[in-house]
Amino acid sequence: MILSFSDRYRYFVYAGSCDMRKGYDCLSGLVRNEFKKDPLLG
Repeated sequence: MILSFSDRYRYFVYAGSCDMRKGYDCLSGLVRNEFKKDPLLG
């Protein structure tokens, strides 16, 4: 498998388990709580 990443986007990698069936709001809340970052800011 080959992955390519763009410089245009920020990527967050979470080492724990996560239910990917959650919506964008719940997943962005995970970023806010675990990474202390706002995924909507530049």
